[in-house]
Amino acid sequence: MKMAKKLIIAAVVFPLVLSTSAFAFGGKDHKGPQECRPGLNRGMMKDLNLTDSQKEQFKTLRKENKQAMKEGFNDKREQGENARMAHFDKINALLTAEKFDPAKATELAQEKSDKQVKRQVEMLSNQHKMLSILTPEQKTKFIDLQKERMEDCDDMPRHHGKERH
Repeated sequence: MKMAKKLIIAAVVFPLVLSTSAFAFGGKDHKGPQECRPGLNRGMMKDLNLTDSQKEQFKTLRKENKQAMKEGFNDKREQGENARMAHFDKINALLTAEKFDPAKATELAQEKSDKQVKRQVEMLSNQHKMLSILTPEQKTKFIDLQKERMEDCDDMPRHHGKERH
């Protein structure tokens, strides 16, 4: 009998928990971080009325990008770990030195910044390739849709960490 009661309670409570969490996140219309990023997402692609040829070009480009990322990740995994450890050692040497060396600190910060700039340029290059598939009219519509989406995201409350009281 105890097991039957537990199952009944679970059957009642579980849907309530799910509906409450969906309500807490704005239900079906909740826009998460993916929807608020600039760029071309699947929803926008539907709104742009792409031709079959364009759809195929996007599919091919996504496959190429995915393959390139996989190859880059596999090739650089060990190199990246070694570079991170070397950077970590340089930072520790800087922090534990007798005197702080602003020139070395600037050099370390610049190295990190250069990597971020390189990644940003690669990302923008990929986005440019994707947008070059669109017609001028579709590009104009894309810009309008993106502005609209960003305005919607600006209206959303932002939650960054714990609230302080």
